[in-house]
Amino acid sequence: MTTTYAALLRGINVGGNKKLPMAELRTVIEGLGHRDVRTYLQSGNAVFTSDSDDEQAVAGALEKAIADRFGFTVDCLVRGGTYLRRVADACPFPAASLEAKQLHVTYFSEQVGPERFAEIDQAAYLPEEFRLGERALYLYAPDGLGRSKLAEALSRRRPLKGIVATTRNWNTVTKLVELTGA
Repeated sequence: MTTTYAALLRGINVGGNKKLPMAELRTVIEGLGHRDVRTYLQSGNAVFTSDSDDEQAVAGALEKAIADRFGFTVDCLVRGGTYLRRVADACPFPAASLEAKQLHVTYFSEQVGPERFAEIDQAAYLPEEFRLGERALYLYAPDGLGRSKLAEALSRRRPLKGIVATTRNWNTVTKLVELTGA
């Protein structure tokens, strides 16, 4: 059985750190035996097909291949198109009426519960809001992510300790759904 996946790499090509050219990323993914490899933007989004049905194994092999080739470690989440579609469809905010820069999804390496964020007083950050989903967090930031005080609070090490988290804006969320054919 063939699965179409999106690889979501965390923290590459940001501020001159962890430079990873997309053409080389495609070569690395192809070298792992995956097919139909495409990248989206320069921020670490790749879509490909694979005969593996094990997201974690695919992610682990990709992390190792990147470290071997480029000499630095990169956290990587691999998610199937069906999952990406479910996350997009479950958005608790009115995505169609918002600007893409106002809505973000943070994908997590595992399911997280509200207890991780219990110390965050959501009312103190209004009109910014967040909601948890399936291995994901939806963030509404009306002034954008760069100005969001709530995003800053959510990204602190304590709530995210022990998990991999990587954020994409709504344009990227929907584009990855489209590219995975979900």
